[in-house]
Amino acid sequence: MAGGKIRKEKPKGGGSSSSHFQGGIPFHKSKGQHILKNPMLVESIVQKAGIKPTDVILEIGPGTGNLTKKLLESGKKVIAVELDSRMVLELQRRFQGTPLSNRLQFADQLFRHGHHDLQVIQGDVLKCDLPYFDICVANIPYQISSPLVFKLLDVNQRQNFRCAIIMFQREFAMRLVAQPGDKLYCRLSVNTQLLARVNHLLKVGKNNFRPPPKVDSSVVRIEPRRPLPIPAGKLKEWNGMLSLCFSRKNKTLGSIFAQKKVVQALEKNFKTLESLGQFKNEDDNTVTIDISDLADDNVDKIVFIDQNGDEVMEVDGGKEGDDEMEVEVSDDEADDSSFKSKLVGVLKKYDYADKRSSKLTQNEFIHLLSIFNQAGIHFTSSK
Repeated sequence: MAGGKIRKEKPKGGGSSSSHFQGGIPFHKSKGQHILKNPMLVESIVQKAGIKPTDVILEIGPGTGNLTKKLLESGKKVIAVELDSRMVLELQRRFQGTPLSNRLQFADQLFRHGHHDLQVIQGDVLKCDLPYFDICVANIPYQISSPLVFKLLDVNQRQNFRCAIIMFQREFAMRLVAQPGDKLYCRLSVNTQLLARVNHLLKVGKNNFRPPPKVDSSVVRIEPRRPLPIPAGKLKEWNGMLSLCFSRKNKTLGSIFAQKKVVQALEKNFKTLESLGQFKNEDDNTVTIDISDLADDNVDKIVFIDQNGDEVMEVDGGKEGDDEMEVEVSDDEADDSSFKSKLVGVLKKYDYADKRSSKLTQNEFIHLLSIFNQAGIHFTSSK
């Protein structure tokens, strides 16, 4: 924290207050403002990040600057993106006029801490263009977890950063690192691990924050893969296939691909591509897509428990969301049994018909997309 005493305010109407104060600044739980207060934890996060003296560090949601201070002591420069103008002013108040600082950058001004720069960008990290950085270290508002992960991985296509060390809600973190057969294994797990190596670093109890959330947290390391296991031009189709496979992750693939609407949609794709002569080149590495499109909005809605504990986590064995491929079909279209046989035949030929998405490995999903494509079967995505 920036120092000072906590100013307590009695809630009006006898209810509990949604804001906590530190140094006169109210923190809003609804905005995900939970500030790290344990200096030993801050030190541990910075050590695990493996920051080099030459690193440019991206921090998202610096708040009052507890983590920022340690990052400045470790790297060459910190770029802090903060949405709340009150927190931007608090950072300015905290770091100006200290023995470590005589220059900072707010908007068009640059501030220096000894030989280390701090640049503060006020804005929404999901909407602003991010400058070059080597490593991201952040305690983020948990509401933006999924879109932020995939925005960072999208940024990596244009500027290779080394890794991201991010604090997430524990349940979300466990989905990121989940393996086939785990209860939390889902499309988010597969998509993230396709694009990056993901490792759980440490569990963080709720009492390490002010105000304390009602859920525990975890710090995760995300290291982008280079090169990607599949061509970049295939990612949108990959996401379309996974959306279908994880629509009912504990059903067999044979059952999912035998559904009438699935058969109709895939057959319509097949006929459209066939008529246009546009069956896709499996080796197309030249196409660049927006990786942020892989963020799983439906899973976010199911998974997210805000820091106040106001939502209930749903972890059932089957339903992961109701994503459908971007193909409209009418209910009165005839079910082409020959195309259904083609789909099921591909699955049976390679022993996938009786397998379930909840237990398929990343390599098996890659192989599944490959054999479907070889049979002329392609997928589309709503994103």
